[in-house]
Amino acid sequence: MLFKSLEFKNVVGQKVKVIDIPVLEEDNRYCFMIQVRLQTFITALYKEKKAKKCYSFRDYLKRTLKWPDYEELFKIGELKNNA
Repeated sequence: MLFKSLEFKNVVGQKVKVIDIPVLEEDNRYCFMIQVRLQTFITALYKEKKAKKCYSFRDYLKRTLKWPDYEELFKIGELKNNA
């Protein structure tokens, strides 16, 4: 899976970086949900005055999504023969 990052300045001018944003195809069933969650996450960070410098969108999704949806979104194929 490909990931992207986003960097912006918040209300007080502090640089904030959001990492681990999954890149999904248009026809993926989670595409719209990820876009909406990302927009609400960035809006919350933009208004925060005492923000950290770097946030992980993947950790945010881990806290907010139902576990089966999170597992299916970030599924990692099992390796054969422990390779």
